[in-house]
Amino acid sequence: MSSDDYNDSAKHEDLKVLHGMGYAQELSRSMSKFSNFAISFSIICILSGGINSFAQAVSSVGGAGGGIGWIVGAALSGMFALSMAQIASAFPTAGGLYHWGSILGNRFWGWLTAWLNLLGLITVLGAINIGTAYFFTGTFGPMVGFGGTDWEIVGFVAVITVIQAIFNHIGIKATTFLTDISGYIIFATTAVLVLACLYYAPAIDISRLWTFKNYSGAAGGEVFPQSDSIGYLFLLCLLLPVYTITGYDASAHTSEETKNAAHSVPRGIVSSVFWSAIVGWIMICAIILAIPDMDAAAAQGWGVFFGTMDAILPSGLKLALYFFILITQLLCGLATVTSASRMLFAFSRDDGVPGFSKPLATVSPKYRTPVNAIWTATVLCILYVVLALSIKVGETSIYVIVVNSTLVFLFLSFTIPLIAGMFAYGGPKWPTPGPWAMSTGLYKLVTVLSVVGMAVILFIAVPNERVLYVVLGFIAIALVVWVLVENRRFEGPPTGDRIAARKAVIAAAEAAVGEKG
Repeated sequence: MSSDDYNDSAKHEDLKVLHGMGYAQELSRSMSKFSNFAISFSIICILSGGINSFAQAVSSVGGAGGGIGWIVGAALSGMFALSMAQIASAFPTAGGLYHWGSILGNRFWGWLTAWLNLLGLITVLGAINIGTAYFFTGTFGPMVGFGGTDWEIVGFVAVITVIQAIFNHIGIKATTFLTDISGYIIFATTAVLVLACLYYAPAIDISRLWTFKNYSGAAGGEVFPQSDSIGYLFLLCLLLPVYTITGYDASAHTSEETKNAAHSVPRGIVSSVFWSAIVGWIMICAIILAIPDMDAAAAQGWGVFFGTMDAILPSGLKLALYFFILITQLLCGLATVTSASRMLFAFSRDDGVPGFSKPLATVSPKYRTPVNAIWTATVLCILYVVLALSIKVGETSIYVIVVNSTLVFLFLSFTIPLIAGMFAYGGPKWPTPGPWAMSTGLYKLVTVLSVVGMAVILFIAVPNERVLYVVLGFIAIALVVWVLVENRRFEGPPTGDRIAARKAVIAAAEAAVGEKG
């Protein structure tokens, strides 16, 4: 059954699954299968990470960083997406990763996953909106006197994040309307960009896509430190696709707002990664082929995309492309606010945020959205960007600092429940798969490859900007807090008799927001 044929029987099934996990239908379940795909596709947004981080491909090993590196990095993300989809089909709840870690592992793993995922979502929101601010600086900034100083970037991020929160506040229908449009704009704009690059390219040398050349250090505009190891530099170029193709957990976070969630959510996760990988690779390759002089372009560092567009495209076409790219980047941040707020809401309704859980778990009866969680995520994002500015090292871009933090926190939060699921599969914690499922052997192989991918991501992200100390510090603090406080206080998601005891609470919560069973 498609989500467009959402009848009483399908609605009853969604409610049955949600009630069976001990939760009320407080959020508005109005997202179609396409909308669930579109919200992840909008967050991945190849026109955001793929462009703002484009230098990480070229300024490492040259054209092969995109032609080959994108394929390898996209495959890593694809393993995570497939493994995540298997679990999402069986446990379709808001804040999916946290629930999976708790249900398939234990209370501590769920609690740790929640905090890692929250940090990842806040930092990725910061990374997306900082990238948008830098993009605006390089395109329309000179026209309006926007110089892109650190504090101008922070101010820009604050303004657009607040606007994104307002649209999230007024309801999921407003958000999905915009992210649905975003999906179409991404496809159309990318198609025009690809055709323009190929048409206006001074020459087409297809061998660039598999040619390796060391552009570290000054030769690559100091995007990466000088290194003589092509192998290591190739791993560094994976930062482009791995950072770009993330955020597909948004499909899981909006499970309780998606029709036929057990079917639609896993498809949304997998299809958003698949199409982003294919279309993104075509786009990256087209830009690389359009570069007039690879050596000169690599030396431009973070300005390589703008330098290439300035060199080959007519002014009018270039500005039109920039306009639509900017729109998709703004909508990328909008969708990320949705994802972050649902995670915060889901964790809070299980009393995961001491002293603040009740207000953060509150759903507006008028808008059917977790308004307090939305605005809290917004404020935390802005504060994080200010913190990143205050601790940045030398002339290192805030964008680099935030992107590295995002990768570590997000993928660690992905890995914990995936490992727990692999060991729980077929046992008492997870006796049967959901309606979307791979074979047992394939599922476990994909999960093992995901863990290998996590090791690669840690290897390439942790050495940069002292992220290792940040991660180890966070884990050390988390362990202390868990042992001294949360182990005795935090109960985790309802299970067993606690689910049965929540029937009256569920009915009252649904009545409060006007939900009709």
